[in-house]
Amino acid sequence: MGEFQPGVDSTGESVLPGRRSLLLAAAGLAVAGLGACAQQPDATPAPRPAPVSTPGVEVAGPRPVVPETRPALPSKSQIVAEFSARKPVEWGLGVAGVVTKTASTHAVLTFDACGGPRGTECDQRLLKTLRRLNIPATLFVNGRWIKANPGLAAELAADPLFELGNHGFRHQPLSVSGRSAYGIAGTSNVGEVYDEIMGNQEVMEQLLGKAPRFFRPGTAYYDDVAASITHALGLVPVNFTVNGDGGATFPAPTVAAEVGKIGAGQGAGQVVISHFNQPAGGTAEGYERALPRLLDRGVTFARLGDTLPL
Repeated sequence: MGEFQPGVDSTGESVLPGRRSLLLAAAGLAVAGLGACAQQPDATPAPRPAPVSTPGVEVAGPRPVVPETRPALPSKSQIVAEFSARKPVEWGLGVAGVVTKTASTHAVLTFDACGGPRGTECDQRLLKTLRRLNIPATLFVNGRWIKANPGLAAELAADPLFELGNHGFRHQPLSVSGRSAYGIAGTSNVGEVYDEIMGNQEVMEQLLGKAPRFFRPGTAYYDDVAASITHALGLVPVNFTVNGDGGATFPAPTVAAEVGKIGAGQGAGQVVISHFNQPAGGTAEGYERALPRLLDRGVTFARLGDTLPL
């Protein structure tokens, strides 16, 4: 598996002007048309038919909106009081409490959209391939990306083929002590961990009509205390077993080779990370090469929410 490198889309230079402005932008999503990327002239595409069943591929159909009943989450002050005295002992991609593999027989494709100066685009070619092959996926979206793409975010939220996860408010590594990854400064204390998670969680609740279940931080790095805070806030911290595109830096042949490892040996339950915000990269072409071969080998796919129990 190639080393995870955020590359061109995992920047840290630009941050949102504040939670209020982002929430106000997200509030307009309910009335925004279900638009595609800016390069598509029709901002309100015709409704697509429900995905056609493909042998070996599981896709849950549209789910009714049911009011959630869940216990009240701890406040920021409660999280700070509970976790500020704890000292992290682990730092990385697979620390205690972070899910990197499921017990399912299916593989899970996850794609990140990181936002920021070079990360707010959309790889429509990749999404088209997933839709054509009827392959479900979990899409982790950052607050900056949602702000830049409100119509597309609403479209993806409404598509039953996809499930959206929380990719943070400012795309920072999740640390309680200011640790960095790939030159990107992480959150520096427990309060900032809370803000990084919940700032985007509030936006996504307005977008989805319910709370996202899964979280992955910018760069995918956590410490073990930050992972515990994620659980305390009602989310499952997630990472991966297969690095599909190296932070959207791998050329198409490398993407095809890495994604093609799904199902080799003990392949069931593997979680793959790639990106859908870098259309100029090799991700889409690599997946176009790899996915038909995987389907021919009998590999099946599901969203994270279909593989992990509530």
